[in-house]
Amino acid sequence: MRRLRDDYAVSAEFYDILQGRQDAIEVHRLYSRDVANARLGVLDVGAGTGRVTLMSLLASRVGVHAVEPARAMRTPLMTRLASLPARLRERVTVHPHTLDEAGLQGVADVAVCHNTIACLAPAARRALWPALAQALVPGGSLLLQLPPAHLPDEETVRALPGQRVGQHEYGGRMALSADGGRIHTRFDYWVRGAEGVLQEYTETFWMWPASRAEIAGDLAEHGFVPLPGRDEPALLAMTLTQW
Repeated sequence: MRRLRDDYAVSAEFYDILQGRQDAIEVHRLYSRDVANARLGVLDVGAGTGRVTLMSLLASRVGVHAVEPARAMRTPLMTRLASLPARLRERVTVHPHTLDEAGLQGVADVAVCHNTIACLAPAARRALWPALAQALVPGGSLLLQLPPAHLPDEETVRALPGQRVGQHEYGGRMALSADGGRIHTRFDYWVRGAEGVLQEYTETFWMWPASRAEIAGDLAEHGFVPLPGRDEPALLAMTLTQW
């Protein structure tokens, strides 16, 4: 029996309410133009709660493959898909594996890796590149949100703006610090009511820094070259020449 993945078991409850709206704006800005031009299919690698998946269904007329191995994140993703009309749901397939485990071949001409690469250890990152080359057709586009280029010099803390749901307020913060060659990422969440704090949670993750040049060089070994005319600082845009 396959062991269930419990990654993001805490964050899945808070992600959409605290970060989803801003993330949806960023997803539309970074990827909607390419997705709208897809003619074969869209591949969403690390679909999470489904921001890229939903945008892809609405912006395109092609099939969408949502790859999300974490069960905790697939739960809100499936709930979001369940609320859609059947004509949209029939165009999306959710793969409960990593991309290399899913074994997709030639299913898409646009692939998106949003908020994903930073969370992959070097070995998992290396396994992703050939799987992407197999899943895309030659001439297909890969749009990849870059991880941090280097370790933080000191701990940085960013507040997640509070959001009210009925009588309760949901809030949190994210703290990043260097730990060896990795970035230790801690999320603190809370729920407050009129009587004070009702619940508090903490979840920690690792991130791995990598430069644009390093990732582009790795992808070049699998047939990818830079996509002309794209200079978005947060995004690496590549096209598959052959595989």
